[in-house]
Amino acid sequence: MSLEIKLKRASKIYHPGEVLKGSLLVETKSDISHTGLFLNLEGLVSMQLSSKSVGIFEAFYNSVKPIPLITVNLEVQKAGKFPAGVTTIPFEFPLKAKSTRPLYDSYHGVFISVQYTLHAELRRGILNKPLLKSLEFIIEGDKVAKSAEQTPIPFTITPQSLENIREIKSVPDFKISGTLERAVCDIEQPLQGTISVDHSVKPIKSIELQLVRVETCGCAEGYAKDATEIQNIQIAEGDVMRGLAIPIHMVFPRLFTCVTTATNNFKIEFEVNIVIVLQDDHLITENFPIKLYRPVK
Repeated sequence: MSLEIKLKRASKIYHPGEVLKGSLLVETKSDISHTGLFLNLEGLVSMQLSSKSVGIFEAFYNSVKPIPLITVNLEVQKAGKFPAGVTTIPFEFPLKAKSTRPLYDSYHGVFISVQYTLHAELRRGILNKPLLKSLEFIIEGDKVAKSAEQTPIPFTITPQSLENIREIKSVPDFKISGTLERAVCDIEQPLQGTISVDHSVKPIKSIELQLVRVETCGCAEGYAKDATEIQNIQIAEGDVMRGLAIPIHMVFPRLFTCVTTATNNFKIEFEVNIVIVLQDDHLITENFPIKLYRPVK
């Protein structure tokens, strides 16, 4: 005997206000009795504290409890019998938030996740375990008007521009310049720009582009903020030609990124690091906070 959840949309991508449609498929080799078939739709923001924050945050532990966004329970089939073969039972749910909170973008982070899941349960009496099936689908939140902040961001990295350096004399002389197309980015479009090594005393080993998530959990009394890497793309290898404009191109990965979100209980933000690795394994890093949004087409 098997239980399956199938959505009408193969992409499994939905938007707030739409209707989620699909079917439950029950397949059995012979007639089988049951005490009910139930379907539950659940949208949750789950948060957890990093190990370094647990002790500090014991007083504020309530602030990191899961936040329900949408909950719908449905009895799809009352107690009875399923005949041998495949039984298809259609269902539909309106995707409307249960409170004043909107339906946030689906997001899989390290300390914060926003997930929307269907849970089906076929109860088979006291002596048999219920048959369970779950399926996650994706919500892309409300779209906003295209941002006017489309100005390119030029940058120049030199020993003098670096922070957190004890002795500037120990840093080899170099100059790296370039441009990022924008700091306010359409999440559905790649981040682009250029970078060039104007001069460097030490040979270059690698140039990398790092996408970082900055997750903040907590409340008004205190926050735990953690930055973790999402992806690292090598955009140049070896001692590159001086003055050559090297293109920057990075796609924002689905689920591991979402629109920049700030609420009373949590924040999800993003940054880009440009990392230059010298042959002697010295690292030169420049940080750029970015804001992600989803525009109205």
